[in-house]
Amino acid sequence: MVTKHHAAIVGVAALALAPVFVLSYTNLATTEYQSADANAPERFIPLPALNRADYDARLRALAHLKPLAFATTSPQELASADVALPTSSTASSTKIATSTPHLWPVSTVYPDAGAILPFKRIVAYYGNFYSKGMGVLGEYPPDTVLAMLASTTAKWAAADPTTPVLPAIQYIAVVAQGSAGKEGKYILRMPDDQIDKALGMANQMHGILILDVQVGLSTVQHELPMLDKYLAMPNVELAIDPEFSMKYGNPPGTVIGTFDATDINYAAQYLASIVRANHLPPKVLVVHRFTPEMVTNYKKIQPLPKVQIVMDMDGWGSQAKKKGTYQRVITSEPVQFTGIKLFYKADLKPPSTGMLTTSDVLSLMPAPIYVQYQ
Repeated sequence: MVTKHHAAIVGVAALALAPVFVLSYTNLATTEYQSADANAPERFIPLPALNRADYDARLRALAHLKPLAFATTSPQELASADVALPTSSTASSTKIATSTPHLWPVSTVYPDAGAILPFKRIVAYYGNFYSKGMGVLGEYPPDTVLAMLASTTAKWAAADPTTPVLPAIQYIAVVAQGSAGKEGKYILRMPDDQIDKALGMANQMHGILILDVQVGLSTVQHELPMLDKYLAMPNVELAIDPEFSMKYGNPPGTVIGTFDATDINYAAQYLASIVRANHLPPKVLVVHRFTPEMVTNYKKIQPLPKVQIVMDMDGWGSQAKKKGTYQRVITSEPVQFTGIKLFYKADLKPPSTGMLTTSDVLSLMPAPIYVQYQ
């Protein structure tokens, strides 16, 4: 059975051996075009233009900043120095300049029309159906998972009524292994019927599917094309996990892996090419991280109009450790958007006295727009 005990904030994962599953690829396809008449030929219908004022205001709210007294015209203006507000304060409409710019919101490109972030908060349930130890997706039957996810998304909607919640099934489609396998890449690719099962669950929730990739001794360049038919769907996003990117030949789980900005930029550019070719709204790219070394040259990571990048703090531990790690590796090294992973079991290990609450998460700087549960 495939198992993954995720690395603690200050530790290394232990990875068990797994059997080899027979891959069975199907011809599942989708359409990205719409037709007002069932008998008429399909045609591409452009999405409404991006509401830049709403986009800017939401970024500022995530950074706990006062709203601007005037409409902004560029992302660069968002990085100008303002006075930060405590989350409990009543926002003023007055902009107060200072000499020190804020790290957040990040000064970067506007997304194309149809972008998910920051207009919705993604709340994802994570795992693999073959393993009870890798997350809730494998621990409970699908109906139970969907009921739990519905309850969790309702809690987030109540905690932040200004941000609609988008449910997500985050399925580990490429799983790092303790054995080399036939290719010597220390990975196991999931068969289509398992990915289709995850996609069906996401569709039941009117949500999205996030395909999680652990490359082992392979690379994003080699693995992403194998997921093309899914990534070409409008409700399928991508996550990549540096922890299991073993650039120096170590077996997964023996050391914490790493991605450079070049790897992340490749994944973003690859997604952008799929968006262009299929006339899709922007894709979301999640990058997991809990140590500085897991992502190198972060300043060179380039968000694109067609790809929104989320840096996700996915280490487990006590509330204080999680907050401290978020500040150290996510807040202090800004890319575009932020996320955090919450562990139903690992976050409860002593000395922890409980998981971070919705209020705890929303008080982080900046407030995560992506929340994942394992």
